Amino acid sequence: MDFVTGPGRDVAGGLDGVLRQLASVGPFFTVPCGKEPPGPGFRPLTELYGERLGPYVAEVGRRIGSGPGRVAASTAQLGIASRLWSLGLGCAALAGRVPDLAPDRLWWRLPGAGSLELWLPEPGELPAGALGESVLGNLAVLDAGLRDGFGVSQKILRGNAASGLVGALRVLLDRVPGGAAVALAGDLLADGGALGGTGTFIHEEGLGVAFVRRSCCLYYKVPGGGLCGDCVLRTGRK
Repeated sequence: MDFVTGPGRDVAGGLDGVLRQLASVGPFFTVPCGKEPPGPGFRPLTELYGERLGPYVAEVGRRIGSGPGRVAASTAQLGIASRLWSLGLGCAALAGRVPDLAPDRLWWRLPGAGSLELWLPEPGELPAGALGESVLGNLAVLDAGLRDGFGVSQKILRGNAASGLVGALRVLLDRVPGGAAVALAGDLLADGGALGGTGTFIHEEGLGVAFVRRSCCLYYKVPGGGLCGDCVLRTGRK
């Protein structure tokens, strides 16, 4: 599919149309929307961030082989952050708008195989400049539970959020004209931005993006996990 869009352009009607078009980028950019869920078992995301957080982290730990501790908690947060950034950045690039991704607006389920699935019953609409507020406001609720329940440091969680943002941007730039998304990501990662200090971000037209974070997501502790491409342990930068 060719994406010919720009900030403020109306794509297939409302934001629900934008989200349907965005789904062609890939599974992390997909969120069904509408009053009827796309299947059984969906629950409010506020429940996942509350009473279901322990069992969810334990299941992530079982799947990656780390056990239900800090490594699984960090991995779970990075996965959710990547999903949220994908949806927000994608909508910003396609239409100059972002969905309201507050935890009380999103629903979730975890299939027997595969990653977390999301459903957005009513896609509330925000200006593109509210991307950081929309995603990081959601993650603030999750992060509080992971710090208190699993001892994951705020430095790791902020680094994960930054890594998820850049990862979503890389995928998006392969499919969608991404000038607006690059600018939004750059502002968030710049000194003084909401994710300032988490790493070094570089964008060069025609070459893409590069990012080296100043923390580690702990995935190297997973059996056979190795180091991520943006890991501080590759360069020793602090």
